[in-house]
Amino acid sequence: MKDKDQKPTTTVEGSPVSSDEFSLTVGPDGPILLQDHYLLEQLANFNREMIPDRQPHAKGSGAFGYFQVTGDVSPYTKAAVFQPGTKTQVLARFSTVAGESGSPDTWRDVRGFAIKFYTTEGNYDMVGNNTPVFFVRDPMKFPHFIHSQKRRIDNGLRDHDMQWDFWTLSPETAHQVTILFSDRGIPRSYRHMNGYSSHTFMWINARGDRFWVKYHFKTDQGIENLSQEEADRIAGEDPDYHRRDLYEAIKQGNYPSWTLKVQIMPFEEAETYRFNPFDLTKVWPHGDYPLHEVGKLVLNRNPEDFHAEIEQAAFDPSNFVPGIGPSPDKMLLARLFAYADAHRARLGVNYHQIPVNRPKCPVNSYNRGGAMRILNASYPGYAPNSKGGPKADSERYPELAIWSVSGEFVRSAYTKRKDDDDFIQPRTLIRKVMNEKQREELVSNVVGHLKKGVSEPVLERAIQYWRNIDQDIGDRIASKML
Repeated sequence: MKDKDQKPTTTVEGSPVSSDEFSLTVGPDGPILLQDHYLLEQLANFNREMIPDRQPHAKGSGAFGYFQVTGDVSPYTKAAVFQPGTKTQVLARFSTVAGESGSPDTWRDVRGFAIKFYTTEGNYDMVGNNTPVFFVRDPMKFPHFIHSQKRRIDNGLRDHDMQWDFWTLSPETAHQVTILFSDRGIPRSYRHMNGYSSHTFMWINARGDRFWVKYHFKTDQGIENLSQEEADRIAGEDPDYHRRDLYEAIKQGNYPSWTLKVQIMPFEEAETYRFNPFDLTKVWPHGDYPLHEVGKLVLNRNPEDFHAEIEQAAFDPSNFVPGIGPSPDKMLLARLFAYADAHRARLGVNYHQIPVNRPKCPVNSYNRGGAMRILNASYPGYAPNSKGGPKADSERYPELAIWSVSGEFVRSAYTKRKDDDDFIQPRTLIRKVMNEKQREELVSNVVGHLKKGVSEPVLERAIQYWRNIDQDIGDRIASKML
């Protein structure tokens, strides 16, 4: 007896089909007929259902929720999303960096922490990590860094020798590498890690005053991490451990949350601060720039279609809204191009029209055509026009996210300042933040990694790299490598 409420299977055009199991053939034993359009549709779609992985951050998970403003930062930004009491729908995605889409969740790696705010003024994306710094400060080195963490060209294997070769030849990596091999190198879950913008951004208030800011999403579940031994065991038992944890927690009503706080630097102080505040390998000491509470991020809804809503989600740091803009951070400025370009290559030029990426406010754009365009404009596709099309409003929306620059064209690092040494901050982290147990774990994690295929002269450079960070830690690593 058939259920009268059972929905019939249809083709993609909505026409009911007669079978989910059998192809159309000439008799039970005969050949398949080319006119079986439903079979051809199934096979053709199957051949095309995969899309390219993201280059970094391929393996990840995500969920929907809201951001509720609980503090008052209106003196610093006019962005509607951060005005007192405002509640905004969000999408969050967490990820590893180096692994491909099928890699284990518990590899030692930095975790991506990306938030899409569906604001009344357009989508605002914060694309960060679970660490407040990054490995490199110049975008020229970014593709090379990612390649060093990926798989070898010759044998398709990941290679510790290749990783340490890059790190030891790039001293600016020291701060991030110290964090990576600390006890926070492998989060217990996405719910139990912080998120950081890492980059510095500009906020502009209603009067046009400008400020520099860094974002800190502090987990309300508390920081919890896995040891290397736990992570190795879980990688074999449940490689989707973090994805499963996030999904099951939300499914059970255990909604994870984070408190957003920001550091705020007056605009003029950046020019004379003791190190370059836009250097992505540095943190701002909280004693100089304390945290200000902004609001609460809560994730309370799982995706209904992982591919449509998470794999096709496109986070882009160039998605700003009035009251928020970029900074002179070289890595950030390059990402403003690179992310949107990656989405166009991976998802198509109209990726912003995919429902999960579509703004929840009116869009009046003169972009036109291209593959998979699904939204039409009711006005001419050119500007200026006298046919009722949209018009830019420089009075209401002036260009305020600006700063002054001058100088010759050069290919150079940031100008050195008093505390710009690459090893000062990781040394402080080891000596003043870590306790002895954490220092022991750092040494153990580094030694375990170095013993897996790191050869001379890279090994010798790696030991000196750690001695440059902290002489005692480097000596302890050297003694255990004998």
